[in-house]
Amino acid sequence: MVVKNMGEDIPVASKNKNYELETASILTLGTGWFPQTPGGLERYIYELTHQLAANQDKIELCGVGIPKSSENPLIKLTNLANPSSPIYQRLWSIRQNFQKTRVDKPDAINLHFALYSFPILDILPKDIPITFSFHGPWAAESQQEVVDKKLSILLKEWLIEKNTYNRCDRFIVLSQAFGNILHQRYQIPGHKIHVIPGGVDIEHFQPQLSPKAARMHLNWPSDRPIIFTSRRLVYRTGIDKLLQAIATIKNRIPDIWLAIAGRGHIQNQLQQQADELGLENHVKFLGFLPDANLPIAYQAADLTVMPSQSFEGFGLAIIESLACGTPVVCTPVGGMPEILHKFSPDLITESITSASIAHTLEQAILGKIFLPSRAECREYTTTNYDWTHIAQKVRQVLLRTATK
Repeated sequence: MVVKNMGEDIPVASKNKNYELETASILTLGTGWFPQTPGGLERYIYELTHQLAANQDKIELCGVGIPKSSENPLIKLTNLANPSSPIYQRLWSIRQNFQKTRVDKPDAINLHFALYSFPILDILPKDIPITFSFHGPWAAESQQEVVDKKLSILLKEWLIEKNTYNRCDRFIVLSQAFGNILHQRYQIPGHKIHVIPGGVDIEHFQPQLSPKAARMHLNWPSDRPIIFTSRRLVYRTGIDKLLQAIATIKNRIPDIWLAIAGRGHIQNQLQQQADELGLENHVKFLGFLPDANLPIAYQAADLTVMPSQSFEGFGLAIIESLACGTPVVCTPVGGMPEILHKFSPDLITESITSASIAHTLEQAILGKIFLPSRAECREYTTTNYDWTHIAQKVRQVLLRTATK
């Protein structure tokens, strides 16, 4: 498969009228609005929207349950439905409200979520290029995270996802791994797929505090090796495997301490597992961690860990942690190894098993694996994942002339 990397295939401006636009009008369809709706997808859209507005582009973001207005005059927020309404009512509202709010034609359209895109596919302008930012195989993820009926999964994939993707001119994926899924599972031609990694706000995520000061701020232990993870508490993120790994490690590193930020439908199950493993003094479930405290948590930890078991398209928490100066251990899943392979490959576990996670964490904590310094983590991130540069690559793809 030929997948185009980092927007490098984009033609020079003289060949592309849209690409010459100093400012543009971009219509975006997302989900919720960060930070009111926390999540990697919502943060990605939030950051991208603000970066494009910083370029003086006019952005209209349509979504579900988003505020009526933005503080930035170049960002127009259009709420299409109530997120707590039944799904059939929500989709009908999206279509009706989208039609009612149309005024001007945009220069480009960027879709981020198939379910909310599906109701408006036939009323999108036919002569405007549509880019779909593929954040994951929605139906397959639903099948893993929720007990879903087989018919429901088939409808999600064959009716909603594939029909949505067939309407789009090009695609952005955050990793080669998800580019492969898009090509193989959904038969999207490789020449339509552009690999552009996610970005990080390097001003928000930076090493401003010493680990000791960060721990004092959060009231965390000051004299124990600390591992931190920020994850949705669902099966595919691997927290159950991480708990098993900590249970193994504590026999040789008895003062190890794990802080888990996040919420999800298996939280009670995970807390029970931790109790059964005898981890009462080794694990802290933090629940929802306010965004202001997230950089502090990264700085307080000796290591961040991403124990994902499947469908990790990028691993935003990896570059957030590195931007704060903290090394990351990850499993060899999805796009995560693409971030660490050239920087700290020894911190990629050999497999997704709890034993493999335990081995790598133990080796790192005991100093048997080289850990990059705070300065090296920071430099690697600012060089490769600064949103300022990432957003320009995304913009170039959005404004290309449509090619079917």
